[in-house]
Amino acid sequence: MNQVGIVGRLTKDPVMRELPEGRVHTSFVVAVSRNYKNQKGEVETDFVLCSSWGRPALNIHKYCHKGALVAVSGRLQSRFYDKEDGTRVYVTEILGDQIRFLDKKKEKAEAVQGEPESAADFDFPPPATDKVTV
Repeated sequence: MNQVGIVGRLTKDPVMRELPEGRVHTSFVVAVSRNYKNQKGEVETDFVLCSSWGRPALNIHKYCHKGALVAVSGRLQSRFYDKEDGTRVYVTEILGDQIRFLDKKKEKAEAVQGEPESAADFDFPPPATDKVTV
């Protein structure tokens, strides 16, 4: 069984792309706080790469923005791509098939502004198709 669910906030606006055959793909990163504190008394955060296809992809792009609280349900998938220098990069992400918006949509201008960029603001090339190469 391969099922996963997370609740957290988007680290930046979702990125959508339309493929020539009319399919839609959206990628986004969700910051998820852990349920415990580290030795310094701080709550640690995980930054989870997520992607979605079709209607869920359209909806996350249309209704969510940086800082939006979302619940993502789906499955884990692994893939890889080769960088220009020839190194292979492996990526594990959640392929979200259900995305719930847990706070009201804010206008883009009201979205959280001025927060420092986090380690999660990295970009991975989206998969070329929905098929996973392992």
